[in-house]
Amino acid sequence: MRNLKLLKSLQSSELQGPGSPQCLAVRADTGSLLIASHYSITEYDPRTGQVVSEASLTAEGFLPEDGSGTVVGLQDLAELESACLATAGGDVVLFNLNTCQLECVGSVDSGLTSMSWSPDEELVVLTTGQETIIMMTKDFEPITEVGIHQDDFGEGKFITVGWGKKETQFHGSEGKQAVQSAAAWDDRRPRVTWRGDGQLFAVSAVCPQTGARKVRVWNREGVLQSTSETINGLEQALCWKPSGSLIASTQRHPNKHSVVFMEKNGLLHGDFTLPFSKDQVKVKDLLWNNDSTVLAVWLEDMTAGEDKKVNTYIQLWTMGNYHWYLKQSLDFGRDSQKAPVCVYWDPQHSLTVHVVTRSWTSITYDWGWTTERSPGLDATDKANVAVIDGDKILVTTFRQCVVPPPMCAFELQLSSPVNQVTFLCQPQRTNQLAALTSDGQISVYSQGGLYIVSIKIAILRINGNKMKSVESPISCHKLSRASGLSPVLPCFRSEIEVDGVVVSMVHCFQSGTVALQLEDGQIRKLLWGQSQTLFFYCFFRPKCFYLPSCLQECLLGLTDRSHLYAGETELASNISSFLVCNDFLLITTHSHTCRCLQLSTPSIKGLQAALASDGGQNDETLRRVERGSRIVTVVPQDTRVILQMPRGNLETVHHRALVLAQLRKWLDRLRFRDAFECMKKLRINMNLIYDHNPKVFLENIENFITQLSSINHINLFLTELKEEDTTSSMYPRPDGSLVQTQHVSGQKKVDVVCDALRSTMESMGPNKFFLSILTAHVKKTVPELEIALQKVHELRVNPSEGPGAVSAEEALKYLLFLVNVNDLYEHSLGTYDFDLVLMVAEKSQKDPKEYLPFLNMLKSLEPNYQRYTIDKHLKRYRKALQHLSKCGDEHFPEALQLVKEQKLYSEALRLYTADRPHYKALSCTYAQHLVEQQQAEQAGLLLWRCGELTSALQAFAGSSSWRNAICVAQQMPLPPDQLALLARDLAEKLTEQRRYSEAALLLDQYAKVRSSAKRSSVGAQTAFLEAQAATFTRHRTRLAVVREQKEKSELTLYSEASSVMTGSKYSQSNSRISSRSSKNRRKAERKKLSLKEGSPMEDRALMYALGEIITTVDKMREEVHSLLKALVLFQFDKQAEKIQLTYEEALQMMEAAVPEVWPEGLQNSQAQVNLTGPNSTANSIMASFQQQQQQQQRPAASQQGEQC
Repeated sequence: MRNLKLLKSLQSSELQGPGSPQCLAVRADTGSLLIASHYSITEYDPRTGQVVSEASLTAEGFLPEDGSGTVVGLQDLAELESACLATAGGDVVLFNLNTCQLECVGSVDSGLTSMSWSPDEELVVLTTGQETIIMMTKDFEPITEVGIHQDDFGEGKFITVGWGKKETQFHGSEGKQAVQSAAAWDDRRPRVTWRGDGQLFAVSAVCPQTGARKVRVWNREGVLQSTSETINGLEQALCWKPSGSLIASTQRHPNKHSVVFMEKNGLLHGDFTLPFSKDQVKVKDLLWNNDSTVLAVWLEDMTAGEDKKVNTYIQLWTMGNYHWYLKQSLDFGRDSQKAPVCVYWDPQHSLTVHVVTRSWTSITYDWGWTTERSPGLDATDKANVAVIDGDKILVTTFRQCVVPPPMCAFELQLSSPVNQVTFLCQPQRTNQLAALTSDGQISVYSQGGLYIVSIKIAILRINGNKMKSVESPISCHKLSRASGLSPVLPCFRSEIEVDGVVVSMVHCFQSGTVALQLEDGQIRKLLWGQSQTLFFYCFFRPKCFYLPSCLQECLLGLTDRSHLYAGETELASNISSFLVCNDFLLITTHSHTCRCLQLSTPSIKGLQAALASDGGQNDETLRRVERGSRIVTVVPQDTRVILQMPRGNLETVHHRALVLAQLRKWLDRLRFRDAFECMKKLRINMNLIYDHNPKVFLENIENFITQLSSINHINLFLTELKEEDTTSSMYPRPDGSLVQTQHVSGQKKVDVVCDALRSTMESMGPNKFFLSILTAHVKKTVPELEIALQKVHELRVNPSEGPGAVSAEEALKYLLFLVNVNDLYEHSLGTYDFDLVLMVAEKSQKDPKEYLPFLNMLKSLEPNYQRYTIDKHLKRYRKALQHLSKCGDEHFPEALQLVKEQKLYSEALRLYTADRPHYKALSCTYAQHLVEQQQAEQAGLLLWRCGELTSALQAFAGSSSWRNAICVAQQMPLPPDQLALLARDLAEKLTEQRRYSEAALLLDQYAKVRSSAKRSSVGAQTAFLEAQAATFTRHRTRLAVVREQKEKSELTLYSEASSVMTGSKYSQSNSRISSRSSKNRRKAERKKLSLKEGSPMEDRALMYALGEIITTVDKMREEVHSLLKALVLFQFDKQAEKIQLTYEEALQMMEAAVPEVWPEGLQNSQAQVNLTGPNSTANSIMASFQQQQQQQQRPAASQQGEQC
């Protein structure tokens, strides 16, 4: 849905010469024009008006001096830096563009009728006066010469299936004589055109037998490939589409004049009708631009007017969705001197056309692609897009409908072909448009009607000799209605002189700023209505741009090379289209993505970073689109983005960024219904309604329910609830958002929303919202199915009446839709209501033979036992125990078995009182369970409580709880001798646990062995300390010996063999250990710390053992302190003094040995590698050893290298 917009037209009349131009070519490297006339060849630069080089063709004898000669072909040869031309006399001439010398490289006696070079400039095809084709190389060496007219079809001859010959088939009402000869105005010269890849060329020539034109296709070896069928009314124009698909020509029908397309096999493949009557015009030539997007049709009137002059036209046609559009129509008038004689597409710029008139005036037209859309930003704008199609404007209002081209919402019929259209840039009036026609009139359309401005504005002359064209950038806001005149007659409001060629113009109606882009890239700005002075703003490369107010009036533009600029800063380099709408920048890229970036934060660097990133998983700004998609328009204040595919069809997408931005606006304005409908349609997670602002939602729940009103909508919202915060996962908040999620602390989101909605609906109308209330119960984190079933049962007992009320059957069916029928059956059974159970079972797929016997059995049971059976069936064992405890003493064994199986001891003790005999049985069973769980002391307390003193005593004795054991023994009571025996047993266990003070106290008070108890405690403690001291001394002495041996071995350094053995041994061990699990690895490391004499790591093991002894002795401080207090209390001063001296000597000895065991140098290195010490572990020691071993291997290896 793009139009061609004329950016500039450069007209130059400085070039003059004898005769008139005949051929035109463009130098690809310099852009200058090569013009051949009846007398000379000239290189001319239209930008400077200078003649670069010139040579006379008559002086060298290539053309006659009387001007009757003809140049039949002209080609720029960039590689040779020359121009090649062919004359009708048969000469092929090279014009050196550097020396201006002419050289004849060949001549044909019969003369030449045309010359055509291949696109790669490797081959040249000449057609002669003898109706032959000469093919030569670029060095003008002949390849082949064949006749144009061939009887054979060619190598691509069709295969017949025996359905008869063409001569015997029906040929219409005129029979075989229906073949028409060439038109009278046809010059009967052959036309040659090459395919874009240079592999094939086509020749159109008049057949001698029929007098009609035929098209033959040849390959680059000069072999005929195919011949077209005889086409009535086929004319001389011929041009092969550079993309290689079709050959364009023209055909005159009895009732129309068409441009037809042929395939390379000569068969017709499509056409379009020219907007003229049958004999009104003749087509002089057809020209494709270099990217095959535009077809230029050069026409001339067949009959002269009253002034005996004819009109000349150039029309530009494009195709979209298999429809041909007339986009531009250039009318050159009836003046023969202004009529074009040469038309040529620029080889570098696909939308630039060079025209040379009969009076040597050169005109360069430069077009650009544009999409004309209404610029409104509010809901009054209908998102209009206008497409030019000849004398019609096809308008589609995308807010109301999406109509694929070439169809449209409505057409505007004008009297002349339209060249440009634009929309009004005023708020509330953006649906009005103005059209500029080829005859210079402006037609303004509004909703109330049409008014026409009959003013020629194609070219404005400013300051005398400064001719500057501003035909393309027209804008409606320059026009106003003249006071005192007709209410529909507009007039010019003001006029501003521009010193330069205006290429493009844009207006920002929010700020009133107008920006003009000049040909040299300058941007001039003014505030319309405030100042009439243009001031320089910046240099800008793109020729099509926007002026969005949200970026502080920073210009956004896209070059023809797909580079997007913001001012003078390049944002991205792979952009195919872009659009600014509602503070959003939408772009499509050549990587087939559509980005939507918010412009509320005016940061150029932020835009660069966003466009450079690939986007994350939940990046709402990015979405994939079809290859080659372009943005047509965006519906303002909506979420719809209209994209056009390369073939022309339209697609409407709802970009996630626009959708979420619009949803956030609606939710902020409490427009819940609009937000819900959009989310439902576009499948946005409904949790966003709550997550966007939980506090506001909970405060406006009644408003939410009122707006939705539909039970189905409320149920849909409830069923999509989940605990996830969608604003932090699926739909992250945009940067700078002020709204923060404030969930209710301590409660789950789903439960909060369900409870809030349920309570509100119950207050608004429980009958109307009954199904939604059921949904709220079911959707909670722990579904309240029993409550929901109970409500259904109540509804069945007491049916509700009134509008919107539902029956119990409908409610149950809905509940079955939400919950699995088996789960619902189980929960209904848990209500103990058999009517409800039957009601659910009847709606399920269960076989009555499955559930009726079971239900009948339950009905026959006593109520409490019945509920116990149900609860046990449902595995609700706690409830089952409660009901079973009410069933009487005969069911106690069953209850006791249930308690044992499900370990419900605590619940059972609460259900049975302590004065009942069952309580004692439960306590004993519980105590037995506690003993099995190694909790004998708690078991003893439980047994003591229920009066089982003997069992309690055993439990306390087994757990070494000597105080409780003595109390129970005294309560029994035990005889003194048995009590003393018990005390000795308990003291023995306490001594084993090194609880010496408690053992002494127990023996003293209950065993009457005071001195022996104290002596045994002191002896055990003293013996332990002496043993620790002796072990410490032995390890210390051995460590000194090991270190001395190690120092002696280090003095001899490492021999080569020992170094290799040591390195291979430990490297192999390390690799083996690394493959094990972590547990096995730690076990292997501990094994290396062996105290066996001569082991490799004996010194590390000794240090580790010494550290363990120091740690053990140090932890005995509290224990020794308690023992000393007990000894002093009972006047055992000598024993106390002995143990104190022994402990003091052990501590002093160990403290003195620390510097020896862990020298200062070793301690400093340990700070980095975690070597051994009192607080080291086996793993840390092993790690330190490995690191030290590696350090030792490095110098050994270096020494070996020095020896080598």
